[in-house]
Amino acid sequence: MRCFKIYELDKVLSLLSERKTSNYELENKVREILKNVREHGDEYIEKMTRKFDCPTFSIDDIQVEQKEIDDAINKVDKEHIDIFKQAIENVRRFHEQQKQRSWIDNRNNDIILGQLINPVEKVGLYVPAGKGGSTPLVSTLIMNAVPAQIAGVKELIVVSPPSKENRINPYILATARLLNIDKIFKIGSAWAVGALAYGTKKVPKVDMVVGPGNIFVTIAKKLLIGEIGIDMIAGPSEIVVIADDKAKPHWVAADLLSQAEHDEYACSILITPSDELIEQVKKELLKQVNTLPRKDIVEKSLEKWGCIIKTKSIEDAIYVANEIAPEHLELHVENPWEYISLIKNAGCVFLGSYTPEPVGDYFAGPNHVLPTTATARFSSGLSVETFYKKTNLICASKKYTLNNAQKISTMAMIEGLEAHAKSVTIRLE
Repeated sequence: MRCFKIYELDKVLSLLSERKTSNYELENKVREILKNVREHGDEYIEKMTRKFDCPTFSIDDIQVEQKEIDDAINKVDKEHIDIFKQAIENVRRFHEQQKQRSWIDNRNNDIILGQLINPVEKVGLYVPAGKGGSTPLVSTLIMNAVPAQIAGVKELIVVSPPSKENRINPYILATARLLNIDKIFKIGSAWAVGALAYGTKKVPKVDMVVGPGNIFVTIAKKLLIGEIGIDMIAGPSEIVVIADDKAKPHWVAADLLSQAEHDEYACSILITPSDELIEQVKKELLKQVNTLPRKDIVEKSLEKWGCIIKTKSIEDAIYVANEIAPEHLELHVENPWEYISLIKNAGCVFLGSYTPEPVGDYFAGPNHVLPTTATARFSSGLSVETFYKKTNLICASKKYTLNNAQKISTMAMIEGLEAHAKSVTIRLE
């Protein structure tokens, strides 16, 4: 494995832009899948699930029975259940701070303005199976469900691909039970997203679909914007670590590898002014990568997307990070709070050497569904606000409308909309 390359910022930005290239061939395949879901519904879903997930799958048992969900608690180690409960509580406590309320502004007696805050009513939660169901993504379910519940979403519907034995991993079912979710469907990929968007005889139609998935899931969500709401169009995972000469090289290397093991498109970047740290981190990467079960994936990720950027100072490093706008940004520096005001573009910031990315991704409370591929320049991570609809209110008095009728009419006429103008001036007659 070639170790990290040292690049200039422009080269890194050019490299990272390659991760956002559209795949039109795959998009056409997904369009065909969605078309078939819309036209053939459950029959097509059964066919695709048998082909790709479970050869014995029947559409009649697509929904997981309540008893199986309840029994899953007993199939999971009690210590693990207690950890999940604490993680759920931490995530809930964090997201409670994001709740919003409707408001009315009676600025004077002539005009009342306001905004209604209402939750989306039905939301589909996509939970990837992960290696045929053998690596259940419990944290994904927690991170998507909790903010939706806090927002007040009435109905949550989980979809996840079945194993070859036609089951959902008991860890997913047990977590759903802890979250009081009882509608779980054994279905995955683009046809799952299509089923949620259009509705079938077996799968309920929803208003929004959230949750990560493979490229087919991502493209399906992208193509269905307008038919449904989505959380975001997620790309490959990424981490930027800013470190000074006091940082521990074996910790920095471990944190970079924590993202590289996601998949071969994951991106890990070190930014530092320290030449010594660069050399030490390179050695640690070569040593630690050989201990990882996903060594092959990690090596491909580092080979293609692993980078080092040498800067003159930590301030310069933060400037570079703002240009990259990473999903995860770690600050392995002395007094990291001193630099908070300089950070403008990042999905989540992890402050200090004792805050590696998994602390946030799994347990502490902030959401781990974050903007990737530089979209942190203009978007935010999943939150309670994701599940809100905002409706504006206006109530004008006779005096307000008549006093401002000519101004409103003038603006409408400038835009060539005479009927708009007339609907106001007619009240002057």
